[in-house]
Amino acid sequence: MDIKGKVALITGGASGLGLATAEKLLAAGSKIMLVDLNEDNIKKAAENLGDETAYAIANVTEEDSVTECIKSTVDKFGGIHIVVNCAGIGSASKTVGKDGAHPLQYFKTVVDINLTGTFNVLRLAAVEMGNNEPEEDGECGVIINTASVAAFDGQIGQAGYSASKAGVVGMTLPIARDLARMGIRVNTIAPGIFDTPMMAMAPDQVRNPLIEMTQFPKRLGLPQEYASLVKHIVENPFLNGETIRLDGGIRMAPK
Repeated sequence: MDIKGKVALITGGASGLGLATAEKLLAAGSKIMLVDLNEDNIKKAAENLGDETAYAIANVTEEDSVTECIKSTVDKFGGIHIVVNCAGIGSASKTVGKDGAHPLQYFKTVVDINLTGTFNVLRLAAVEMGNNEPEEDGECGVIINTASVAAFDGQIGQAGYSASKAGVVGMTLPIARDLARMGIRVNTIAPGIFDTPMMAMAPDQVRNPLIEMTQFPKRLGLPQEYASLVKHIVENPFLNGETIRLDGGIRMAPK
């Protein structure tokens, strides 16, 4: 898909991977709708990005909230061509810990935001994508979801997080098959350990072992590297139904 002139909706767009993606797609000529729950951060991000950017405050887990966000995007820019799902939360709780069993509501919350929220956004956005004028090969839209290497080698205490991200990986191919008749491609990126605000809060005793597990280069991933892969996926029409690890060769140890 030619990015120039296209409309991209990016959840979790106020910071980290989402914001870096917005910057990359904007530089390539896209119009951007940033979606986030943090009102102060998203306002600031939209102002910094400039005139071809708008923002919506939305909860990805709520149908009405996302429906209104998508309506605002179409009203503002005339359609939606690209969706990048970056909204998500981390979690750490053992299945059985010092205080007993893993809190069930905590598990449900992580799955609701990371998995159900991703599906909620893409399913509603896909309806609008179906209204787009097809490009070459009949392409009408591109959806890119964010999983994690924890979907494949989750660490101790990551049951909820790994389950939520494995769900994103697992639904990639069936959704790509569902939406093929509409000319919509669906892919997933599974990042390793990236230098995001979430990781910035982690102490050195958490960060350093993760860097050591990374094969090369020996550092955290850069949000711009994630954004570069998003751009490539959008522009490469034969990438579909695939999950791509972006992780410097990391294979995470149990802890």
